[in-house]
Amino acid sequence: MDNSRLSRQFEFILEADREKSILRRTLKSDGETRENDAEHAWHMALMCILLSEYSNEEIDVLRTISMVLIHDIVEIDAGDTYAYDAQGALTQRDREEKAAARLYGILPPDQGEKLRALWEEFEEGKTPEAKFARTLDRVQPLMLNSATGGKTWAQNGIKLSQVLNRNKSTADGSAVLWDYSYNNFIKPNVEKGRIIDE
Repeated sequence: MDNSRLSRQFEFILEADREKSILRRTLKSDGETRENDAEHAWHMALMCILLSEYSNEEIDVLRTISMVLIHDIVEIDAGDTYAYDAQGALTQRDREEKAAARLYGILPPDQGEKLRALWEEFEEGKTPEAKFARTLDRVQPLMLNSATGGKTWAQNGIKLSQVLNRNKSTADGSAVLWDYSYNNFIKPNVEKGRIIDE
């Protein structure tokens, strides 16, 4: 047995535990506590299992679940960049590249390269799996924001144009999920003034 390989795998698994400490701006459905990155990834994996039938294209569900589970691990080092933080977005890619090199570099090379490639695939958003994973990454916070009465949208003065710009490619993974999200999560919050309609 290769103990050095197993040790590196456990080192990565333990390091990944830190993802539970990375708080996002999105509130959980209780409307009080902030979601962490690990909860976000778990929720997206569950959504993938349940909603994969709505993908625009046929997808490998296990590959997509793997992608959503590892897509934010880089935030252990890079931190979470709020969806509407234009300043933070300027350095986000550089911060995340450095984090990916360190974190996926902990693993044995074959596994590190595989997870790094999955992360890159998600970031590029070109394959059917990546498009659907990115759709889930956009729809999940829309759902939670709506479930909490648009609390974080209202607190941050978010405009409809910002939400639409953030979701300009959401339909690429699933036109059905985008249509549902727009009509059930976004539009009612615009009508109630929680999202500013300029």
